[in-house]
Amino acid sequence: MSDLYDTLGVPRDADTEAIKKAYRRLARQLHPDVNPDPETQERFKEVSHAYEVLSDPQKRAAYDRGGDPFGGQAGFGQGAGFSFTDIMDAFFGGAGPGAGAGRGPRSRVRRGQDALIRIEIDLAEAAFGVSRELKVDTAVVCTACGGDGAAPGSTPVPCETCRGQGEVAHVQRSFLGEVRTLRACAACRGFGTIIPEPCRECSGDGRVRSRRTLTVKIPAGVDTGTRVQLAEQGEVGPGGGPAGDLYVEIQVAPHETFSRQGNDLHATVTVPMTAAALGTTLSLPTLEADVVDDDRREDTEVELGFELEIEAGTQSGTERILRGRGVPGLRGGRGDLVVTVVVETPTRLDARQEELLRELAKARDEERPDGLGKTQQKSVFGRLFGH
Repeated sequence: MSDLYDTLGVPRDADTEAIKKAYRRLARQLHPDVNPDPETQERFKEVSHAYEVLSDPQKRAAYDRGGDPFGGQAGFGQGAGFSFTDIMDAFFGGAGPGAGAGRGPRSRVRRGQDALIRIEIDLAEAAFGVSRELKVDTAVVCTACGGDGAAPGSTPVPCETCRGQGEVAHVQRSFLGEVRTLRACAACRGFGTIIPEPCRECSGDGRVRSRRTLTVKIPAGVDTGTRVQLAEQGEVGPGGGPAGDLYVEIQVAPHETFSRQGNDLHATVTVPMTAAALGTTLSLPTLEADVVDDDRREDTEVELGFELEIEAGTQSGTERILRGRGVPGLRGGRGDLVVTVVVETPTRLDARQEELLRELAKARDEERPDGLGKTQQKSVFGRLFGH
């Protein structure tokens, strides 16, 4: 018989993980479902036999000493009872030999699902932060049974079918020997216990639905799409398991004066043509004014407005940038306020106003403008036509 280490292609000092990886690699190549020819089947038996010995510390120690690793019992393919779980592990990444037998009953207690709610807040609240009370409808621990699902005065009992193991073995003969598969017990659904008297309040689930009120603190600088996480405020898990998280997704309502781009605020002001030409001063509110109560404005130090100087000759589309008057960032700092000036041209003039504008146009030699500007007119048309 060939050396078992050579059969798996591992050194004699290989650890358990290396032996497991070597077996999985060879099993995927040699399994009869992949290569059904007789030679490959025989090779697969040899590899499986080597793995059965080398993956068991006692059998491996006996083999290394030169003794019989099976203590005189039949080897693989001769009634050894090699678990079909080992073969399935090679294809599906299980934990190795005996993994099925070592799983045991699954717990009734599991973590709950995360929950998501959406709320709308004002731009100022998003910029400077706010606290909101929320009413949420989630699963909570059943107070009648304390989460274990059993009626008061009763307790879960071990399952008689699987004897508390949560799984039952099915054995059948094949060319590989005795193939043993483990399946979840149908009687207890894999829990290993049965609740003879389920709680009437939660029907044995260990949780009930309830509406409760939470306070969420929304930090300064959030924007549409930002999610605030409330740890362990989501759904309580089955069996009274730990709660998932609650996520509050922010939707920022449009503002009548300001719009937001990143941490910058943008505003548009409209000034008459005469004011743009002569210059003026505008009084504008700050975003902070939206979050200060009327009865506190006289006592607060928050700046509720500012003066914006419009210089004489300001053109439509001119931008004025006010540093540090935008939205605070989530990680510090603060954006800018960008004010765009739009010059409004009058559309209705009475006779006197029209007369005055014509006099102004005549005085400025703008009665018949060509759209090119005086400098360009003199430099181009002046040279062409001798003006």
